[in-house]
Amino acid sequence: MSKLYLGIDTTAGRRPFTYALLDEKLAIQDCGEGRFDEVVDLVTGRRPDVVAVDAPQSPNHGLMTRADVRRRYGLAADGKGWRDCKVCEYEMRRHGIGLYLTPGDPARAPAWMQTGFRLYAALRDLGYPIWRPGAAGERALLEVHPHGCFTVLLGRRPLRKDTLEGRLQRQLVLYDEGLDVPDPMEAVEELTPHHLRAGTLTFPGLRTHDELDALAAAYTACLADQHPERVTPVGDPEEGQIILPVAPDDFKERYR
Repeated sequence: MSKLYLGIDTTAGRRPFTYALLDEKLAIQDCGEGRFDEVVDLVTGRRPDVVAVDAPQSPNHGLMTRADVRRRYGLAADGKGWRDCKVCEYEMRRHGIGLYLTPGDPARAPAWMQTGFRLYAALRDLGYPIWRPGAAGERALLEVHPHGCFTVLLGRRPLRKDTLEGRLQRQLVLYDEGLDVPDPMEAVEELTPHHLRAGTLTFPGLRTHDELDALAAAYTACLADQHPERVTPVGDPEEGQIILPVAPDDFKERYR
């Protein structure tokens, strides 16, 4: 039986989650939207082997306030900076990959983060422990950051995801990695004077940026399971790591 890998792009408020389900050959088995309970039901019904979630798995544990941790990164033990964030977030920013910082108090976290905390708890209740390199087990759950995924796959910071160019760039990355998404260059062929004048310009086969984020998450889950040597855990396991789809030796010191 083929293995399945689920990527979930979380949201808060009225917008639904976006999810993507890949098999071990990177064929898309499902891609869509659903509310919190619907996505949990999807996991219950399909039982993917690894689930990757685009959200922090927990509040920060205050590690960046500890003198030993700060000295590890060359920071002053009593310094004011970088105290209210997770180790993984400090490391990501140090490498030039921007992301939101997670507060230590869950009540201070924005709604989308709190939704993420709830989702991780629900998935753990379904039998998905946090993924660890080399850990044995049939199911696993990991934290991803799609912007970081595309950054390391490109070797540079991607274009804005809410632009046409950014979507084309991200889909091209996934196409090059072997996912069964259409070649986005074929969509560009629709960019003609006739379509522009008529207002009928469409880009068939081009995924939304939410779908592309979910696909990147699912792809990272597949790599972590099938080729763990090709992923890099960033941060401290004690408070949660972000998994990036790049081999440790290829993880650049700084992305620009």
